[in-house]
Amino acid sequence: MADAFRFEILGRDSGSGARRGRLHTPHGTVETPVFMPVGTSATVKAMTQEMLEELSAELLLANAYHLYLRPGHEAVQELGGLHRFMGWPRALLTDSGGFQVFSMNTLRKVSEDGVLFRSHLDGSQHFLTPEKAIEIQAALGADFVMAFDECLEYPASHEKARHSMELTLRWAARCQKALQKAGPSGRGGPRDKQALFGIVQGGTYADLRRECARRLVEMDFFGYAIGGLAVGEPPSLSTEMTEVCVAELPEERPRYLMGVGYPRDLVEYARQGVDMMDCVLPTRNARNGCAFTWEGQVQLRNASFATDDRPIDARCGCRVCRRYSRAYLRHLFAAGEMLAAIVTTYHNLYFYLDLMRRIREAIPRGALGELQAELGEAEGEQA
Repeated sequence: MADAFRFEILGRDSGSGARRGRLHTPHGTVETPVFMPVGTSATVKAMTQEMLEELSAELLLANAYHLYLRPGHEAVQELGGLHRFMGWPRALLTDSGGFQVFSMNTLRKVSEDGVLFRSHLDGSQHFLTPEKAIEIQAALGADFVMAFDECLEYPASHEKARHSMELTLRWAARCQKALQKAGPSGRGGPRDKQALFGIVQGGTYADLRRECARRLVEMDFFGYAIGGLAVGEPPSLSTEMTEVCVAELPEERPRYLMGVGYPRDLVEYARQGVDMMDCVLPTRNARNGCAFTWEGQVQLRNASFATDDRPIDARCGCRVCRRYSRAYLRHLFAAGEMLAAIVTTYHNLYFYLDLMRRIREAIPRGALGELQAELGEAEGEQA
């Protein structure tokens, strides 16, 4: 694995914990800090892979839970693994399914062995264990795979959070052993082409977060994720817990904050030393008519845009803003045309990925504070 995967730090921001880095994978190099577009079912909604390549996306996220249910991880493996199945030549990360199982609160039962749950598709019963989560992800063949964890709801008592943290740690150890024991994965590629991330849990309790991070570091994962911080807690608490976790994680390993966030959040978490982030906001909001801009969020369905000949964002260099007006996009949404979701998603992903480029450029110049202030002003406005 040492030859297949490597993380190097290229520069730092002297005024914060931010670092400019590079992740080397069997499917190319990923510049960090990086934002991963979410392709839950092996597709980023409303986007083709060609569009994502044009946007310079280097790392996509897919979800093992959804692909396990449909079309099945064995089918994907038989077809050559997830990269070949979806026609994506660049790096991939698969989430273990812990968050998806967590979200089905009334359809699951957690035990020491794993989680018994019912499919949201047809109600069929399934039992997901740490070993099964690794089996699924190994068959899919993504570059980065996640340990199976328990994602706790907010709020939760200290006692409940500790119990959940301990369970997550035991499951993490089982995931390590499962990946080490795994044999050849057929046409999907050998198991040593996958790097495993442990996930820091502990609710909103600093002592538990510190303990979980320290114990995971002792287990020696390739990288470390921070989970359970996009479940309804106040943003200030998310920031505080992220800072607590990052302080305990090794400098030389990549850090991944799961499920965030708004544009200004990306700058703040990069300042704290986070290297990898993902969120459905740019794609989900686009399908609902919301575009992200340097002047704030734009609600394209608003009647006020019916005769507005301006682009979504005059400061944006994407081909959507060079070609289409707000009036046209409002018409597309009003008419229920699928093009509305396609072009707005393209713009939002361009905005997010361009923002990450600007973050990477700002780090060695010590200019993240300026960028954060600029976004803070924009997010307080509605264009």
